[in-house]
Amino acid sequence: MHAAVYPRSGDADVVEIREVPDPVPGSDDVLVDVAYAGLNRADILERLGLYGPPEPGGGPPIPGLEFAGTIAAVGANVRRRAAGERVFGIATGGAHAERISVPAPMAMRVPDEIDFRTAAAIPEAFMTAWDALFRIGRFGLGQTVLIHAVGSGVGLAAVALAKAAGGFAIGTSRTPDKLERAAELGLDRGVLLGDDWPAASRALGGGRGADVVLDFLGASVFDRNTQAVAPSGRIVQVGTLAGAAGEVSLRYLMGKRASLIGTVLRARPLDEKIALAREFEAHAVPLFARGILHGAIDRVYPLDDIRAAHRRMEADENFGKILLKISA
Repeated sequence: MHAAVYPRSGDADVVEIREVPDPVPGSDDVLVDVAYAGLNRADILERLGLYGPPEPGGGPPIPGLEFAGTIAAVGANVRRRAAGERVFGIATGGAHAERISVPAPMAMRVPDEIDFRTAAAIPEAFMTAWDALFRIGRFGLGQTVLIHAVGSGVGLAAVALAKAAGGFAIGTSRTPDKLERAAELGLDRGVLLGDDWPAASRALGGGRGADVVLDFLGASVFDRNTQAVAPSGRIVQVGTLAGAAGEVSLRYLMGKRASLIGTVLRARPLDEKIALAREFEAHAVPLFARGILHGAIDRVYPLDDIRAAHRRMEADENFGKILLKISA
């Protein structure tokens, strides 16, 4: 099969398309013919040598953390899935290839109402946002959330989920264009990252601030996050795009009795990922089938043009998900 590989660390030019052996599914796995796969920041970091594959094998790693396609075969112990079913989901790697093997419980059924292209834009962004917003951030009906990097796939997914829960969504971005486009998708208030978004959060949060802050930026905005969060609010640290280290003040965090909670989805044990997948399939996937939730797609590149996809994401030019078309 054809697959993207990282033979070494470096810029986008190091990515190669090679002929590699098909994966061999285990007794509890499903083998999926991949139609579309998503590109994520973690794929860029892995290529740069900053975020290694969790289970390195003997050859160059195949990247790719989410997929949509058709089950080609199932393991001997698999009962809930069958060959021919349309599925999508997250993986620890290997999705940027014509076939991928994943544990059967991680393969969620694609609703009849949506196609593979639409489905491929959902798993990583929406499952990360769902987990951070509801399971970790305990976001409730009508609450306020502050979302950094709101033009990213996860940021836009968080906006959609917050609005579906009757919440108020505030977002930050470095560019006015992304804020304007996010507003078209439901963002209630956009604030440029260089402006006073803590004051805006307090004003728009009824004087209290944001009940939940979803932060993809890191240490550089920590102090302002603690000013923006409401008393007893939750700051969920999802990423560190603007730096992981720095000098911070704990004054507001302590005074507000607020919580700082870190999260990484990829490195979690399989049983935790299965629990998330089952919850997401039961409660969120039906909202896509009914047209209540929508994934935001930036561009679709053929697998052979994966280097251009990497460059677009690395330049922060994308608004929403970048997808790779693997097969027809």
